[in-house]
Amino acid sequence: MSYPASQRPVAIWLLICCAAILAMVVLGGVTRLTGSGLSIVRWEPITGVLPPLNEPAWEQVFQLYQESPEYQKKNRGMSLEGFKTIFWFEYAHRLLGRLIGAIFLVPLLFFIARRRIDRSVIPKLLFMFALGGLQGALGWYMVKSGLINDPHVSPYRLTAHLGLAFLIYAYLFWVALDLLYPAQSSTPAQERLRLSGLAPWITLLVFVTALSGGFVAGTRAGFAYNTFPLMDGRWIPEGMATLDPLWRNLFENVTAVQFDHRVLAVLLFVLIPLFWWAVRRQPLPRRVRIGSDFLMVALGLQLALGISTLLLRVPVVLGAAHQGGALLLLTACLFVWHQMRQGAAPSSSLRTRGL
Repeated sequence: MSYPASQRPVAIWLLICCAAILAMVVLGGVTRLTGSGLSIVRWEPITGVLPPLNEPAWEQVFQLYQESPEYQKKNRGMSLEGFKTIFWFEYAHRLLGRLIGAIFLVPLLFFIARRRIDRSVIPKLLFMFALGGLQGALGWYMVKSGLINDPHVSPYRLTAHLGLAFLIYAYLFWVALDLLYPAQSSTPAQERLRLSGLAPWITLLVFVTALSGGFVAGTRAGFAYNTFPLMDGRWIPEGMATLDPLWRNLFENVTAVQFDHRVLAVLLFVLIPLFWWAVRRQPLPRRVRIGSDFLMVALGLQLALGISTLLLRVPVVLGAAHQGGALLLLTACLFVWHQMRQGAAPSSSLRTRGL
C-alpha cells in the first residue's frame, strides 16, 4: 500500500517510540542483573508514578519489601540505603514504561484529531497501544511469580515479557518502514525473490535466539560454563537431559539452555554472512545493500557482546548491552526484509557494474 508523504511525521514518531522501547529493553536488563526487579512489591499503575517523597514513605515501602520472599531468603538485613539502590532501578524501569505509553498515546490522539494519519493505519496503531497495555500487565504477572515463595521470577514469564517487547518493537518498526518507504510497482527479479524469502527465516531465527536468551537469563545459565567455545571442556556437555519430562530440559536445565543458545548463535554466525554474500552478488537497491552491511555489523557486535558477557560472568553493563544488541540485530533483519519486499529496481550504477 502506498502512503502520502504527509505520513513521514507519523513514521518518525513511531521510530522515536522504537528508540524508547530499545532503552526500555536495556534498562530491563540492568534491572534484572542488579537484582532490582522484585524491589517494588505492588503494582500501582496510577499512584506508582510518584516515588516515596519523605522518610516515612520510604520506611513504608521498605517494610512491604521486607515481607517479600526476596528479602526473607536473599537480602535479610539489607539497610534502607541498600534498598533504595535497587528500588530506583525498578522504579526507573516502570516509569519509562509509563512514559512510553504517553509518548505513544499523546501524539496518536494529536495526529488523529488533526487527521494526519491515513485511515488504514489507525487500527494498527490502536492495536499497538493495546499490546503496550498487555505488556505492562505481563510485566506485573512476571514480577508476581517472584513474590510468592521462590524469590526468582519464572523464566517462562520473563521470556514472554521479553518476547512481547520484541514483537511490539518489530510491529512499530515495520509500520514506520511502510510509511517511510512505500512499495514500488516494479517486479523483483527471481533471485531477489529467493533472497527475500530467506530474510523472514533469518529474522525468525534472530527472534528465537533472543527468546532462548530469555531462558538463559531466567535460569541464570549465563553464570555457568563460563568458557568458550567449549562447555566444561566438551563440545557437547553432559547433563543436558536430566529433567523429566524431556521437554523441560529445553527451558529449565541450565546446561541445555545455555547449549541451545550457543547453537542458535552459531547458526546465525553461519547464515547471516552467507546471506550477506548473496546480497552483495546481486544487483539490489542501495538500501538493501546498506541494510545487509548493517546486519553484518550488528551480528559481529552481538557475538562479541555475548562471548564477552559469558567469559566475564555476566557483568551488568555487558549483559544489558547484549540484550539491547539482540534488538539491534532484529532491527537490521527487519529493515533488509522490508526493503527486499518493496520491489524497487536496482540503481543503474549497480546494473552497469553487474553487482
